[in-house]
Amino acid sequence: MNEQHDDTDDKNPRTVAGLQRRLARFAEARDWGQYHTPKNLAAALSVEAAELVEIFQWLTPEQSARVMADPESAARVEDEVADVLAYLLQFAHVVGVDPLAALEAKIERNETRFPKPGTGHSME
Repeated sequence: MNEQHDDTDDKNPRTVAGLQRRLARFAEARDWGQYHTPKNLAAALSVEAAELVEIFQWLTPEQSARVMADPESAARVEDEVADVLAYLLQFAHVVGVDPLAALEAKIERNETRFPKPGTGHSME
């Protein structure tokens, strides 16, 4: 059964905008807004992405494919994915970018730049 979620529900904001509002309220309650400049958020996003990479850094491709099978490493991956997404959503909010619209536009540009094989593109 599909449940619909209200964006105003702080415990379960199931939209990008709802998550962004919750993150903004969290930062505001701790007076962190002063630190949430585009530069600082971009740097924090980079650091969190590096922490995700660190989990896989010295693993073989086979080992990396099994990371999620181990509860401890799976929890670390989930935490870092959450951190990356949180900083990305905060960054997008601060600079006024709709992340879903930006992604959709990028996919459309890539579909034009990199057409499916067999369409006569020069990279074939």
